[in-house]
Amino acid sequence: MKAVNLIVFLGVFFTLYGLINFYIFTRGWQAIPSDSSLRVPYVAAFLFLSLSFIAGRFMERAWISPVSSLLVWTGSFWLAAMLYSLLGIVLLDLLRLVNSFVPFFPRVVSEHYAAAKSVTGLALSALILVIVAAGYFNALHPRIREIDLTVRKKTAGPDTLRIVAASDIHLGTIIGRRRLQSIVDRINSLQPDVVLLPGDIVDEDLGPVIRENLGETLRKIRSPRGVFAVTGNHEYIGGAERACAYLAEHGITMLRDSVARLEGGIFIVGREDRSSAGFGGRKRKPLDSLMADVDAAYPVVLMDHQPFGLGEAAGKGIDIQISGHTHHGQLWPLSLITRRVYEISWGEGVKGDTHYYVSSGVGTWGPPVRTGNHPEILLIRLRIGAA
Repeated sequence: MKAVNLIVFLGVFFTLYGLINFYIFTRGWQAIPSDSSLRVPYVAAFLFLSLSFIAGRFMERAWISPVSSLLVWTGSFWLAAMLYSLLGIVLLDLLRLVNSFVPFFPRVVSEHYAAAKSVTGLALSALILVIVAAGYFNALHPRIREIDLTVRKKTAGPDTLRIVAASDIHLGTIIGRRRLQSIVDRINSLQPDVVLLPGDIVDEDLGPVIRENLGETLRKIRSPRGVFAVTGNHEYIGGAERACAYLAEHGITMLRDSVARLEGGIFIVGREDRSSAGFGGRKRKPLDSLMADVDAAYPVVLMDHQPFGLGEAAGKGIDIQISGHTHHGQLWPLSLITRRVYEISWGEGVKGDTHYYVSSGVGTWGPPVRTGNHPEILLIRLRIGAA
């Protein structure tokens, strides 16, 4: 089943990727004058950019090296540039189509159409470069999202708890040692009582994580009541058993359809990612089954990576559900799609007595770029009142 899903995923990805790149290449080729000496360098540069990500990811599986890292980094930036190239070219083509029926282009454009195409191409390229650079800078600087929440339940310990959650780190070639150390420093600066990692900790391939020894950086998280995590879809795409074993070896308690009870009686419930059936051949347990081991008279926090079926947690004594996965689209305007797919694409919600938070995540997948949203680390100041 895993092999079939992977083949389908790769088939769809490569088909769309090839068609989009062919469209962009064709329009760029047409913008260069036929007698220009730039046409040959353009072909070489485009082939390098468009094939880098795929070549780098495949190379990582056989030979992790500076060459594979260069290819992955180059190709990752191209993914963002590709999206904005596509949007820009589609917009220009729509304007051309309208102009063919209702002419509105200035006379200078009509009379010097070849030159206008070249200038427009250069201007669009410059704009895309600025957008990608700004998005990269934004991705490097996560913000702290603070939430104050009071639950009317009993406790056998302190009546306050500082919960810090960092979803979707995506450790690998792009999110390496320096970036992870920055994330860990931000987490530690919040003085957490407990740290939660709601899935997609590893970005598919574990090889770069092992090479960079990122597990030792994770060990530096200072959390008196522990660091707890659940699987995400990317752990399953890359191999959940190896990823979970590695994380467990480095101080992370993996909650795989299981429950942990903290000092004072607070429960942390961790669900297996919903992709476990397709990629791992195992169905996750029903939430009712997990809650059978929980005394809901005490505060209950649920981690479930993908925010589907949010209503399932309502009415079961769960006080907070924390999810991630969406990245809120990561690159605008993809957030318009995630808003339609998910009940909550980013932010807070309430159903009955259950509070929900879907994080945009602290890392990135693919392009190390964020536009239209920002990365974040969540701080929940939980106050436990009289039941």
